[in-house]
Amino acid sequence: MGLSAADLDMVARAPLFADVPLADLAALMDGAQAISYAEPGLLFSHGDKADRFFVLVAGRVDLFALTETGDQSIIEMFEAVTSFAEAAIFSSGRFPLNCEVAAGSRLVHVGAVPFLRRLAADPRLGTLLLAGLARWQTRMVQEIFDLKSRSPAQRLAAFLAALARDAAGLAAGETQLRLPLAKSELASRIGIAPESLSRALARLKAVGVESRGREVVITDLDALRALLREGGE
Repeated sequence: MGLSAADLDMVARAPLFADVPLADLAALMDGAQAISYAEPGLLFSHGDKADRFFVLVAGRVDLFALTETGDQSIIEMFEAVTSFAEAAIFSSGRFPLNCEVAAGSRLVHVGAVPFLRRLAADPRLGTLLLAGLARWQTRMVQEIFDLKSRSPAQRLAAFLAALARDAAGLAAGETQLRLPLAKSELASRIGIAPESLSRALARLKAVGVESRGREVVITDLDALRALLREGGE
């Protein structure tokens, strides 16, 4: 059974497919399946055969490696809408990392064999995919530049503001979050030292951010966003 029109429209928003006409995208997605995940779970493990790639249309997935002690080290966190794991089908044919899907997520599974067969049959589609990736790379370079120009507090504020889009609202306009990463991993994710994260959290108290462990409450989202527009820490 093919994708619904709603799922196909969501897939079209992924940077990889930004330049692909909808009719061509429907052909590329022929045979793809959309699956919802009510509970968190392991999507694939390091070394598994890469017989498909994925488009995240709702929710979040974490790519992680396991340390020598068996702990998870988050390598990347993806939010909707984006494709991921496609590089594995073009290279080694094995997934190089582990992937956990968050509860409430929805993924489109795209089989590697039919997808690659269609690309081989119509090289024009490969050119369109590369154009989409090039545009996405340009945007990512700009985002990295913007990130590096921000203070640690602003970097943390940007991360929290993004999480707040899907967070549960509380009384009096408050927003409650649970950090998807341990604080040491979060510091690495936003490009600051762990001690800088502690100072950034203290700085954000002035704009109504309170944290206890991985639980965070934002009392004034407008004030948090205003911090992002400031020129410095």
